[in-house]
Amino acid sequence: MAPVGALLLGYLLGSIPFGVLLTRAAGAGDLRTIGSGNIGATNVLRTGRKGLAAATLLLDLGKGAAAIWLADALLPGMTALAAAAVFLGHCYPVWLKFRGGKGVATLMGVVLALYWPSGLVYAVVWLGLLAVVRISSVAGMSAAISAPVSAAFFGRIDLVLLLLALALIVLWKHRDNIDRLLSGAEPRVGSKRG
Repeated sequence: MAPVGALLLGYLLGSIPFGVLLTRAAGAGDLRTIGSGNIGATNVLRTGRKGLAAATLLLDLGKGAAAIWLADALLPGMTALAAAAVFLGHCYPVWLKFRGGKGVATLMGVVLALYWPSGLVYAVVWLGLLAVVRISSVAGMSAAISAPVSAAFFGRIDLVLLLLALALIVLWKHRDNIDRLLSGAEPRVGSKRG
């Protein structure tokens, strides 16, 4: 039953849509009808509420890490399953008809909890590119790709396949962004979208 427990624990934690809950509680409306319709921190920022965006980012990151820590404490040996489940719960939450976020913040929490040096690389790549190019999708996708690469570099071969699979899902969730990047239409952080 431990694998089932890890999957349920991870998925249920991951499926908490903090962006939707926070914007609704703050009276900012339904996040799914704002900007890109995404439930992550970048779209929360489009409401003009920087504090809500920061809180969404931290909570989405936190649930990724929490799933790993709880699985490690309660279900030893099941952290990889919990990692995959919390990430999939965020990207495909049952409560929102499986239309969730793109997984960048939650994946950072997962990577930090699994192996913090790779998590630091992830943070540097994400925040560094965000500061330089100011395109959230470029920064997020690059950070996701950095996870399996840095794990391999640090010799954590046991994590490479898991992190590669999750990074590929991040890229899949960004397929519309990739189309806009190729056409030169991808917005920069701080711009408004209809």
